[in-house]
Amino acid sequence: MTATTWLEDYQRRLAEIGDRAQRARAELDGLTATASSASGAVTVTVNPAGALQQVSFGERADELSRPKLAEAVLDAARKAHLDAVRRSAEALEPLIGESEASRYLASHLPPQAREDGG
Repeated sequence: MTATTWLEDYQRRLAEIGDRAQRARAELDGLTATASSASGAVTVTVNPAGALQQVSFGERADELSRPKLAEAVLDAARKAHLDAVRRSAEALEPLIGESEASRYLASHLPPQAREDGG
């Protein structure tokens, strides 16, 4: 392999990594996930960090006590967060593949995601 061939190959690989990084960023920008509680009383939208972006209450919310309503909010938030984390990991997988970085991210997944293989 000549120096020119090596450099061209190196530049091509860098461009491919840049393309994968741009695709991952595009998928992660504005990523949110929405889920409802088991009762359907609450629907929430969260970002990948789990921060609430939107909360709405359905008709069933009127039937719940405050503690049950709070439980429903947490139930929906957990489901939405798990979905957001999975989608984030899927977006990053082509960029980082099986690496120390992917193992680090996996170690910080919510317990449900690790148990489900996500």
